[in-house]
Amino acid sequence: MTGLAPQKKSSRSLFRSPYADILQFVCLLLLLSYLFSRGLENLGYNWQWYQVPPFILEKTAEGLQAGPLLFGLGITLKISALSLVLAFLIGLLTALLRLSDLVMGRLVARCYLEVIRNTPLLIQIFFIYFVLGPVLGLDRFPSAVLALSLFEGAYASEIFRSGILSVERGQIEAAESLGLNRYQIFRLIVLPQAIRTILPPLTSQAISLIKDSALVSTIAIYDLTMQAQALISETFLTFEIWFTVAILYLVITITLSFFVAYLENRLKRY
Repeated sequence: MTGLAPQKKSSRSLFRSPYADILQFVCLLLLLSYLFSRGLENLGYNWQWYQVPPFILEKTAEGLQAGPLLFGLGITLKISALSLVLAFLIGLLTALLRLSDLVMGRLVARCYLEVIRNTPLLIQIFFIYFVLGPVLGLDRFPSAVLALSLFEGAYASEIFRSGILSVERGQIEAAESLGLNRYQIFRLIVLPQAIRTILPPLTSQAISLIKDSALVSTIAIYDLTMQAQALISETFLTFEIWFTVAILYLVITITLSFFVAYLENRLKRY
């Protein structure tokens, strides 16, 4: 009986693993793709996948170069990376303001959260680009980064706040009795423990940011979505282009999920 216990625990950990969730999602996506393709066959749609590869990598006299979709993917990754770093900084600062003793700080943080979380991201992009952009001298790219950062930072702040509050008060009091100041307590006691709690929801927020970045195409930024729209208007390969875009987004998000799962396993060892 004792020899069966580790096997039972191992099977449970397998089903709770993020890899199992990713596998289930991929299987579901393949099933939906199959059903959708069968439906299109009944409509008599003529698939032309052979025209898609040059949109990713095109062969020129100088060798292989990035096609429109790969170029747009680079813009998407650049916007997402910059927005992600700034969003996490804004989220952490907002969480600390909400937990501080400063009445004005808590009020500013609360107003920021209510405004951002209760208005659509698309409206915020338009407002920052068309209203604040001319005043602050912001072009399309920085306007898009700022809009995404403010939007995702509002949600990230609640994740940071819940992670900080998950640390037991007794540990903080013990650190204070040892003479540690607030910065040392946060850096050495609170943050290392909070990271383990907030890493999974922050990953979900990062994936959400990558997908939300598609909205920056509305202000004429030639990211992956905008490049796809331009190609469709030229070639009329609607399904082939959008399916390729979906696969590219899926590759990015799955890669991020695997990387975070690796970090979680490393953190569990300490």
